[in-house]
Amino acid sequence: MTKQVYGYIRVSSRDQNVQRQMLSFLDLGIEIQNIFIDKQSGKDFERKQYKRLLRKLRKGDLFIVKSIDRLGRNYEEILIQWRYITKNKKVDIRVIDMPLLDTTISKDLLGTFISDLVLQLLSFVAENEREMIRARQAEGILAAKKRGVRFGRPEKEIPSNFPTICQSWKNALITLPEALDLLDMSRSTFYRKAKKYANCAQ
Repeated sequence: MTKQVYGYIRVSSRDQNVQRQMLSFLDLGIEIQNIFIDKQSGKDFERKQYKRLLRKLRKGDLFIVKSIDRLGRNYEEILIQWRYITKNKKVDIRVIDMPLLDTTISKDLLGTFISDLVLQLLSFVAENEREMIRARQAEGILAAKKRGVRFGRPEKEIPSNFPTICQSWKNALITLPEALDLLDMSRSTFYRKAKKYANCAQ
């Protein structure tokens, strides 16, 4: 069976242009019917065209992608997919924008080691970047809270008649359901608000 060369394109949304990636593949002589395109996030590999391409891959074929982030954004999952394609499917992978990630160059142990090392390094950098983003977000939230910025839904104001109705409930002049109906308030909210009134909480 003749070795097939496939190109894989991914963009994050339907509005993004695929032409740059498409032209790269056509310049390499990849046939149009062998180019698979997904227009969705790269957070995981639950993508229709990617899965369709995997089913087509046969031993000895070549899988080409423009850049590693077009394959995906989660580098731990990229490692898993890379090893599945190269070890299980016995298919070569080439990343155009990163020549070190090309399994056609060297089939020996050193070539495999270099590819794995580059992927592991990318995985580390990506995870480190995510941690830094989370840290910056946490610092930003803390600084905003110190400035008095409140997050989440604004708390509903206590009705002006709340103290009177709450006191009536405490004195058993009205039932809890009646109090909730008069205040248009949930049971949990009522109890929470009641704790703020020393003369009302039971």
